[in-house]
This record gives sequence, structure tokens and C-alpha cells, in this order.
Amino acid sequence: MPSALIVDDHPVIRAAVKMVLTPLKDSKHRVMFRTILESSNGAHALQMIREHSPNLVVLDLSMPKLGGLDLLSRLQHDRLPCRVLVFTSYEPRFYVQRCMRAGALGFVAKTNDLDDLRKAVTALMSGYTCFPQVDTDSVNLGDLQLNELQMIEKLSDRELTIFQYLARGSSNKNIAEVMLLSHKTVSTYKTRLITKLNVKSLVHLRDFAKRNKLI
Repeated sequence: MPSALIVDDHPVIRAAVKMVLTPLKDSKHRVMFRTILESSNGAHALQMIREHSPNLVVLDLSMPKLGGLDLLSRLQHDRLPCRVLVFTSYEPRFYVQRCMRAGALGFVAKTNDLDDLRKAVTALMSGYTCFPQVDTDSVNLGDLQLNELQMIEKLSDRELTIFQYLARGSSNKNIAEVMLLSHKTVSTYKTRLITKLNVKSLVHLRDFAKRNKLI
């Protein structure tokens, strides 16, 4: 039987996902996992994937020490053969395509029912992919929002991650500790983001993020 790894820094979320991955004994249509492992940070998760080679990884994107997108990049670079299902609170409009490019095979928003996660797990373990249909119709967007959407799409994965941390009010020091970066590197990204997004301050950066449902 296959094995799975749940990667999330919130114990309650890990417990909920574990329930999804642990079907009732009389269930004939759900995947049975031999082992269900857990990890609360990206660096530890990478180590566990290398050691245990789980068949499925249920991954949150917002992770300390090594973010979800960075972890996906490492898995792709090292050619580690595991199916990754992203389970996150991040806005699908900005992250589905990034996750697909990084090698994930599925994406489920945490705002969905757990049954959607269960169906996605079944799809991935049956050899399929599972991604939501994202509305990218520019007709429904105002000129300002369309322009901001284009700016966001041009950000690198790391820039987008740091942008969200800054918008939530995290200090350079805290971001550096969480992402295992130097304070100087974070400061450089902060300056770059203010320039790229054409904002005047961190207050405007936060407003930008809120308008586009990034926080």
C-alpha cells in the first residue's frame, strides 16, 4: 500500500487531513495508505521525502524554513518521484499556474469542503491531475485590478512569498528567520517589491495585497 506525508504547520489542519487520508474499513473506493507521516516545516518535509519516498505529499504553501513553492522546486530539481497535492489558503488565481509549473499534480483551496480534498487525493492516486478552473476573464476586472494582476504575475515565487509576509506585517527579521534568508536579502527583496508594484510604503503594499485577496 502507498504512503503519504502531510506538510502543514498547523496541528489541527494536519489532523483534519489525516482523517481524510484514513478511510473507513468498509470503504471500497478510497485509497488506503500504509503509513501517514507528518511534518510542520518545509526543511523537515524535504528530509522526510528523501528518507521515506512517500507516494503522496499533501502540502501547504505557507510553511516555515522552506516555503511550499521552494519545496516543490527542490523536488523537481532532485527528481524525487512523489505526487504533490497542494492544500492551501492562498488565492488560487495567483498560485494554481505557479504550482503546476513547479510540478504539483493537484490544488485544493482550504476554503473548499474536505470532500473536495478527498476526491483530489483519489484522482492523484489514480494517475490523474486535479486543478480548479481559475477565472482569468479580464472583462470582469477594472483597469487598476487588471494592471495589478499583471504585476503580481510577473513576480517570482520568492518575491510573491515575501510580498505576502510583508503585507501581513512580518518584520524583515521574522521573514529572514522563517525563510532561512539573511536580513540583507529580505531587505533587498522588500525594496525590489516596492519598486515593482509601484507603491510608496508598506501601508500601500498591504492595501495592494488586500485588494487582490492575497491576505
